[in-house]
Amino acid sequence: MDLFEVKTIDKRFYEEHLKDFLPKRITDIHTHVYLNSLRSKRTNKKWPSLVANENSIEQLVETYKLMFPDKEVTPMIFSSANRNDNLDALNGYIEESAEKYDFPSLIYAAPWQSGSELEEKILKGGFLGCKVYLSLSAEYIPENEIRIFDFLPHHHLEVLNNHGWIAMLHIPRPGRLKDRVNVEQMLEIEQKYPNVKLIIAHVGRAYCNEDVGQSLEILQETENMLFDFSANTNQWVFEELIKRIGPKRILFGSDLPILRMRSRRICEDGLYINLVPKGLYGDVSFDIHMRELIGEEADNLTFMLYEQIDAFRRASRNTGLSKEDIEDVFYNNARRIIDSITR
Repeated sequence: MDLFEVKTIDKRFYEEHLKDFLPKRITDIHTHVYLNSLRSKRTNKKWPSLVANENSIEQLVETYKLMFPDKEVTPMIFSSANRNDNLDALNGYIEESAEKYDFPSLIYAAPWQSGSELEEKILKGGFLGCKVYLSLSAEYIPENEIRIFDFLPHHHLEVLNNHGWIAMLHIPRPGRLKDRVNVEQMLEIEQKYPNVKLIIAHVGRAYCNEDVGQSLEILQETENMLFDFSANTNQWVFEELIKRIGPKRILFGSDLPILRMRSRRICEDGLYINLVPKGLYGDVSFDIHMRELIGEEADNLTFMLYEQIDAFRRASRNTGLSKEDIEDVFYNNARRIIDSITR
């Protein structure tokens, strides 16, 4: 039995909009792989937890076969973790999976680890750098006040800089990409740690137009910073990213498994809302980012990952990207980074 259903509407959407747009080879720079048995009990649920309570490496491989049947997709894999999880067990599973399938991988790092401990774990596990997340910041810091250096500390950045390793960064704070504190600290990393391959995930969480502000105008002066557009479906944001940053520093990422979700995203007054079929993901009433549809509207929903790629397709058309540019975004840019480290 298939991992999830691929409907006629999905196949039609893929054939009409994505198949010829995507290159034969794809590098997916942003994927989560984890086993539910290795994670602590979740109490503070948000909408991503409704899509998949685990994503084994075999499930990820099967997902690509179902969603991109004619493409060769290589993911960069890392875990998904909260403070109470066993990071060693979760990272150990990533290490095993990466070795089994010859996939590039990142360690999930915690800010309380010393620089030497992080360095030793990365070298021992064959990782290319680290994934960091705000939920591992000190518990006494209110969530809305968390800063980048609270969970990507300087002693980690020094290690990453010395080796030229990757830092996959999901920026914090309610202001998202337009937040001035975020921008200043992103620029500080660029200036102080030029060898770090800093990837700003989700275009800095700029899911709605209001999330951008003047930040891309400021960040266009950077030279090293990279952006993935995982879990983002905003065509206008993509167009601004292409104009300001250019196709050489943009990376395709999926944020699987959550982008398997059957959904279309809209924005209302700066709030992103995922439209989903009623009942498909259980009770979604607790999450302001979820809204259910019924009838024909619900039946016409395809995978959010397809919506994401199609939004980038439209943005690339409007900004005049070439076929070579598209291949850079979906394959070459990531391969260049990965190969520079593995060599």
